[in-house]
Parts: sequence; structure tokens; C-alpha cells
Amino acid sequence: MRIARFTNGDDPRFALVQQEGDKTFLAVLGGDPLYMPAMPTGERVELGDGVRLLAPVIPRSKVVAVGKNYVDHAKEMGGEVPANPLLFFKPNTSVIGPDDPIVLPDFTQEVSYEAELAVVISKVCKDVTPERASSYILGYTVANDVTARDAQRTDGQWARAKGFDTSCPLGPWIDTDLNPEDVGVRSRVNGEPRQDGRTRDMVFDVPFLVSYISEAMTLLPGDVILTGTPAGVGRIDHGDHVECEVEGLGVLANPVMRRR
Repeated sequence: MRIARFTNGDDPRFALVQQEGDKTFLAVLGGDPLYMPAMPTGERVELGDGVRLLAPVIPRSKVVAVGKNYVDHAKEMGGEVPANPLLFFKPNTSVIGPDDPIVLPDFTQEVSYEAELAVVISKVCKDVTPERASSYILGYTVANDVTARDAQRTDGQWARAKGFDTSCPLGPWIDTDLNPEDVGVRSRVNGEPRQDGRTRDMVFDVPFLVSYISEAMTLLPGDVILTGTPAGVGRIDHGDHVECEVEGLGVLANPVMRRR
């Protein structure tokens, strides 16, 4: 099942994504499926002109991200793989959806893309074991952990570098059936391939991450975990178009702009 959040001029609504040939339809749901059963209203909307996909979830509480969770990426950043997951936060004000612009802030001249698999939490999650973690996961979506590299180097902590407005694109929808054990995580900039990794190469897998994070803090419905990025990160600039893809899930695409 794929759950999308969209607007066609009215307030945002949720829908189930249905593919019929080369057409995509949104079967509208009543209410928020995070808090109630997914009940179709009977209305269907074709995805196309006048319909805009939004970030499939706006975390009420937090985005918890994991750094250096692929060995090759840790090496390319000039560091070692941490003994335990390296955690940081992105505020919910950093979240944008498909086709929304990544706006480069004035304080940075070096911004990078980072394609990632994202986990969406379904219910209150505290002190769960890895074996039980899957029962607390609603599904998965694609993320781009946009990072101001110069600020990351100079600040000594990552709040500004990774938490600025528009630094957390999510989308295009939540897939509840994806098996995260071994799927491709890729990115392209202006159509040129940049990253091509697989989740089987993560240092800490999804069940372990959910368990580890829930030991320290309560995860709430709609919270999002970013699981790290494979090697191949690089710079994006004004006028670029960046695509992040998770195999079997979909493509998240965003333009890049700097206000002049």
C-alpha cells in the first residue's frame, strides 16, 4: 500500500496511490491514516495537472537522522564509522515535498545532496527490541538529507548545517510494503548519476536503528528516521535539479534555487 498526501487547491488530504496502466490515481482517504484506519471516501483523483504531491508526512515531533551509516560514505567524508549510530535532528520546519525548491541559505556556499531511505513511525515507540521494531513502522519514503558542508565543518555541531528550512525533502509517498533489507539508494543531479548504494551495506540496519533510538527517546506517530546515505555525495547549486531514488519505492525530485 502506498499512502500519499496531496492538494488540488483545497486543504491537504491523504490518499492511496493506485496505478492503472500509465496513469496514477489517488483514492482519497478520510482523515489522517496515522491516527485512524485508512478509509477510502470513494473519491478518486488522477495525478496530473492541478494535483500536487506534498511531503507524505510532516513530523509532529522530530526527524532523527543517522550519520556515517555506510562505510564508503564515512571514508569519503574523511572519518571512521562510529561504534554506535551517530544521531542528529532535523526540525519539522526543514521538511518539504516533491518538486518543492531546495532554497540555499545565505550563510552557506557549499550545499550537498544525500539520498536516503526514510522510516516513518506508526505508533508510540519506546524501548523496543530490534525483533519488535517492524510493528512500529508505518512504512518507508525517500529522503534527501541536504547539508551545508561549510557550516557543518565550522560549527562543530550540525543543527544549522542540516536543519535549515527546505533541507529535508521527503516523498513521493509512504510505501507500507517495502522490504528495506536490500534496496538501491541512488541520486542524480541534472540527470547525471551520482550515488548508487544498497541498504544491505548500512552499518546499522533499520530494526537496530529503531531500537537504538527508542532507548534514548520516545518516537511518536509520524516521526521520521533518516537511515544514512551511501558514497557519492556532492555539491548542488542554483538551477540544479536533484533526484533521489529508493528502488521499488519511487523518485523524489526537487529543483535548487538561491534567492537573489
